[in-house]
Amino acid sequence: MFDGGDEVRYVAERAAQTFLHENALNTAAFPSLGAIQSELCAWTADLLHGPEGTAGFVTSGGTESILCAVEAARERAHVERGVHEPEIVLATSAHAAFHKAAHLFGLRPRVVDVTVDWTPDLDAMADAVNDQTALVVASAPQYPQGVVDPVEDIAQMAVDVGASCHVDACMGAFVLPFAAMEEPDMWAAPPWDLAVEGVTSISADIHKLGYAPKGVSVLLHRSKALRRYQTFDFDGWLGGRYVTPNLQGTRSGLPMAAAWAVVRFLGTDGYRQLVRRTISAADQIRTGVRAVDGLTVPSGCRHHLLSITADPCTDHPLDPFSVGDAMAARGWHHDRQGPPDGLHLTVSAGNAPVVKRWLSDLAEAVDDVRSSSGTGTAPVNPATVAYSTLE
Repeated sequence: MFDGGDEVRYVAERAAQTFLHENALNTAAFPSLGAIQSELCAWTADLLHGPEGTAGFVTSGGTESILCAVEAARERAHVERGVHEPEIVLATSAHAAFHKAAHLFGLRPRVVDVTVDWTPDLDAMADAVNDQTALVVASAPQYPQGVVDPVEDIAQMAVDVGASCHVDACMGAFVLPFAAMEEPDMWAAPPWDLAVEGVTSISADIHKLGYAPKGVSVLLHRSKALRRYQTFDFDGWLGGRYVTPNLQGTRSGLPMAAAWAVVRFLGTDGYRQLVRRTISAADQIRTGVRAVDGLTVPSGCRHHLLSITADPCTDHPLDPFSVGDAMAARGWHHDRQGPPDGLHLTVSAGNAPVVKRWLSDLAEAVDDVRSSSGTGTAPVNPATVAYSTLE
């Protein structure tokens, strides 16, 4: 949940109610939704330094944006380079949705490890890129540790073989630009968006740090020519020509309209205030966790995503899952991930008022863990939980 405050919620709810019944499948039938989609894409393209001609579509979320980007890269590789056995090159830190896309669309994943700073092993990635590569993936930031990949280096690898390069900025697109405006010396990241030559597409979730309701994301392509590879166009149906840019057919206009209203309401100044509050809260958490003997936050994360792990430099490391259990007993939920075993935090502006209470409960939880023995519960895959529940 990403809470932008009472006024943001009110604006989103009013827009959602107004567009409750509209269908974004056919923007010719609902021209207001066509205008909303165009304005959202144009605003996001400007934010992410898209060159003239940048074009995109609104999707239901980060996973659909990633799926569409992978499918478009596969189509481009086939049409422009005659690639029939496409591959996707990505690091172990890249979002799992890329593997889902590879599975669905028949691409071979070539996965490389990360280095000690949690960024992709560039030498291994360069070795993996070849004439069958359809897509090379970068993250800004990657989800597990919150580190921004070296996008310029990764994009150049794609350029060298004529492949596409997608930047997964679902978590960062509505944070990194405003963070650089607020504190350029402390919070700016190396070039990561469409300003980087070789980046052909980028995804940006408005329903995360854009503070719109679920589910709405923007997928941008460097040009309309590249965007065409995302579109499915079928003219062999008795019902007429069927054209759709998304995996969905019928899709609600509600999230799109709510996102448009929130973006228009907040604007650059509103987002800057929310981002300052967000990263300041994340900085408090990082400082507080690193002050606990036995726990640490891996270095390299300077924004809103962070992981809490055992500190390897202490004689008394703590099991983060045990700490997570103790925090859960106090009402706090943390996703669990690994390796290394860790508790994941995505900090947003709505968390700022409770950081002091969270740190106080963390201190109590650590005391509980130190006075007991054993290890905490392992990471749980939500999909497995859902499947088991259905069984």
